[in-house]
Amino acid sequence: MGPRSVVPVTQTQPADWYRSAVTYQLYLRSFADSDGDGLGDIGGIRSRLPYLTALGVDAVWVNPWYPSPQADGGYDVADYREIHPPFGDLAQARALIDEAHAAGLKVLLDIVPNHTSDEHPWFRAARAAAPGSAERARYIFRPGTGENGELPPNDWQSVFGGSAWQRIGASGEWYLHLFDPKQPDLNWDNPQVRAEFESVLRFWFDLGADGFRIDVAHGLIKDPELPSLNLTDQQLLGRVRTADHPYWDRPGVLEVWQEWRKVGDSYDPPKVFVAEAWVQSSARLAEYLRPERLHTAFDFELMRSRWHAKELRDTARASLEAHDSVGAPVMWTLSNHDVTRHVTRLGRPQRRSADEDQHAWPEGETDLLLGTRRARAAILYVLALPGGVYLYQGEELGLPEVEDLPEELLQDPTWERSGHTQRGRDGCRVPIPWTRSGPSFGFGDAAGWLPQPAGWGDLSVEAEDADHGSMLSLYRTALRLRRELPQLGAGGGPLVWTGEEDQVLGLTRGQGFICLLNTGEVAVPLPPGRVVLSSSPTEGALLPPDAAAWIVTD
Repeated sequence: MGPRSVVPVTQTQPADWYRSAVTYQLYLRSFADSDGDGLGDIGGIRSRLPYLTALGVDAVWVNPWYPSPQADGGYDVADYREIHPPFGDLAQARALIDEAHAAGLKVLLDIVPNHTSDEHPWFRAARAAAPGSAERARYIFRPGTGENGELPPNDWQSVFGGSAWQRIGASGEWYLHLFDPKQPDLNWDNPQVRAEFESVLRFWFDLGADGFRIDVAHGLIKDPELPSLNLTDQQLLGRVRTADHPYWDRPGVLEVWQEWRKVGDSYDPPKVFVAEAWVQSSARLAEYLRPERLHTAFDFELMRSRWHAKELRDTARASLEAHDSVGAPVMWTLSNHDVTRHVTRLGRPQRRSADEDQHAWPEGETDLLLGTRRARAAILYVLALPGGVYLYQGEELGLPEVEDLPEELLQDPTWERSGHTQRGRDGCRVPIPWTRSGPSFGFGDAAGWLPQPAGWGDLSVEAEDADHGSMLSLYRTALRLRRELPQLGAGGGPLVWTGEEDQVLGLTRGQGFICLLNTGEVAVPLPPGRVVLSSSPTEGALLPPDAAAWIVTD
């Protein structure tokens, strides 16, 4: 499957394009397979660029494509300056960037600075070197505790379950891995580490990349005393809620981002960054986004809000106020490769429990018809807000979480590390369907690396393409109107909330645009004006439950 012709888009993208951009996340393994090996690849992305431009997005974010043993879906990097052979090579990477630019799309790559693969040359050298060596100083090695050093240095737990420490041999030192044992944490107090990553940034910027998504941007810096936490596993896995945490969101990490910003600003036009930062509040996230630091960060607070108008309004308002205080745009998102797809989340009981996994919340039985209705409404709400939006591949098709993958096929390290108690994130990473039929519904010429549900042909691009009532048509229309209506986007009009109701959310943008969202159980009156788009059919002058509408007052 070779690259298809790409029709350039007409919109211009100034230096601050990111402030209102809609960016499409490409989970490379699962987007499109061009060579029939069951894995998505760069050739697959190149072949589908016309689809992305027709959808109406402004940029793409490509998940890690570097050489990797794939212990954690590519987030265990063995070489930051090459391409994983099953995905392609550097020539194809350059071609993709060039073709995307010709189509009017910016290209963001993914960088993983908290840890490397244990197969990275640095860690291989560290494993072979002696305690106290320069090679080990690039990572976090410590002697064990107990009578003979047989116990870990402290009680820190891996995000994937179990101890965050792994011993070298039966009598050696221990190294820190906040994720999988095959992902040893780097020592960011080491100048070599800092210099190496600035060099990596320049390597990809020089090849044309427009910016980076930063993995675990709230990590990197650890308390050198390595104090034990004395907390339960679930408290350790939860979102950051305490100040002066020994390894999450430490003040020193902001200094790293200031240095990276200097690197990005040395290019014309400047390169941009978006942070994956799980921190304690929107106000704290704003500290990452001061003008001398990072440009943007994902807003995870709205993603985790219940389907309740007051909570959705209050959460968005808090995020906007915090970002406005430092002059940064909010980056809204409803799903990504780490969380349960929002069609499924929104179809579950909207109760909150403190001990629920942040990646899977909420738990419970799923009503997919309800979740789909709510997902259609949610995207209209999000696209009506000031700032940028990140879409996760397949959400524009209404794909749900795949919750019945056979256990023997699960690949997320969470499954093994949790003792088979947490299935992990594979359910949101299943290859997306392009055609109604075929061995992988058009994903490739063979079955994909994870099996797709039998009914996914009905959710394929082919099935939804000409259906004016489909999720795909809704997304295409919403993205087109977002470009055409002068009130929307970051350059649009100011936002004003029109009330404080519990079940109904209303907002205006500038003059003549209203978004109304109904999370209640009864239909509500629409304001005067012309409905230019609605997530569900309007009934006379009423907006049904679990629906949203865009209204223009001429």
